[in-house]
Amino acid sequence: MYILSIGLNHKTAPIEIREKFAFKETEELLALTALQQEKSILENVILSTCNRTEILAVVDQLHTGRYYLKRFLATWFQEDMQAIEPYLYFFEEEEAVSHLFKVTTGLDSLVLGETQILGQVKQAYKTAQEAGSTGTLLNQLFQEAIRFAKTAHHATKINDHAASVSYAAVEVAKKLYQDMTTQSILLIGAGQMSELALKNLAPLSARKITIVNRTLQKAEELATQFHSTAAPFSALESELEKADIVLVSSGADSYVLTRNMVEKVAQKRTVPLLIIDIALPRNVEPLCARIPNVFLYDLDDLHGIVSTNTAERIRITEQLEHNIRIATAAFFEWEKQLGVVPLIHSLRTNALTVQQEVMESLTHKLPDLTEHEYVIIRKHMKSIVNQLLKQPILEVKEMAAHENAAQEIEIFQRIFKLTDEVTESIEMRGINVAQDDRWVAKK
Repeated sequence: MYILSIGLNHKTAPIEIREKFAFKETEELLALTALQQEKSILENVILSTCNRTEILAVVDQLHTGRYYLKRFLATWFQEDMQAIEPYLYFFEEEEAVSHLFKVTTGLDSLVLGETQILGQVKQAYKTAQEAGSTGTLLNQLFQEAIRFAKTAHHATKINDHAASVSYAAVEVAKKLYQDMTTQSILLIGAGQMSELALKNLAPLSARKITIVNRTLQKAEELATQFHSTAAPFSALESELEKADIVLVSSGADSYVLTRNMVEKVAQKRTVPLLIIDIALPRNVEPLCARIPNVFLYDLDDLHGIVSTNTAERIRITEQLEHNIRIATAAFFEWEKQLGVVPLIHSLRTNALTVQQEVMESLTHKLPDLTEHEYVIIRKHMKSIVNQLLKQPILEVKEMAAHENAAQEIEIFQRIFKLTDEVTESIEMRGINVAQDDRWVAKK
């Protein structure tokens, strides 16, 4: 078993690529279930935010795991595998675990130390549990990562030194309009990003703030909280005409503001219109940037504003990275205590030995096989072996956490005729298969 991470984020892919690989919230359960059926994938969690799409998986082999994870992304989003390769990153084992800790604590975010990502990781893990795509390893890993991030945020107060995407959007507005008390602001969307923007806008005493949302009730609730005005979505164009600054984060899958709509509004104006799109996929058609007197910013444009690190944030980051190395080592020590790693290794070794023996027999019986035919047969035989081993590996991995783990593991060893060396290897890790209380995985 190996832990493998694959993904793309604001560091590796521009926004026009990232938005192509954003999982729709309504399809996440289906995606998790579909990925779980892929060869080599034993467990998986999908994390999709405005700045990243990542999959953390437990696989039976690293090479095949990488291939099927990459193929899944390409197939799901109907993109060419080779075309997406330059934007992807892979992390294996210790690096994959360390990366999850960094993501969860906000160290890998566009906004260093932001806490919104912790909630997103928690939701991704919850959804994976609902889909039944997590098991012993990822359950432990995500619980540890979430615990670690909560402790880190409390102990270091790194979020006190962090900006936010919404903060950056407000900073852009302040640069163009130094006196916000004379400006009219339109927020499109009533989600968390809009709420954060309103918190940053509150001290600036803007002349008027209007919230437009497809569900009017949500806009009204947010408007009441921040002493602003709500308007129905049908009034979007008329509200756009009145606004000086527009912040867009609606969660829509397509453009909310099109070039035609904005161009029509701009023709009626004599003053500039600032539009800041903090959604992914983008909610504002990029061609709007070409309209005279219209200034359009997206997530990538905000990067420079929030990327400046103070000395205090650098110090906290170094401290957290040190703690992450310790937490990563502790996780793998816990994994060793499960004791099933040598069992799985022995099971795979035995299966591949049988495969190799059959291949050797085949070459004697069919001496006229070409090299190409031999490679094809070997590849398909190995695929059969891997598919047959997938379920037993899943089962033995889960056995380690059962109350009667020792008996179940002993039966498993007898069924597959695993050697005494495996038992010795397990006991060398401090776990006696003859004693239940010493075998049960420590939680």
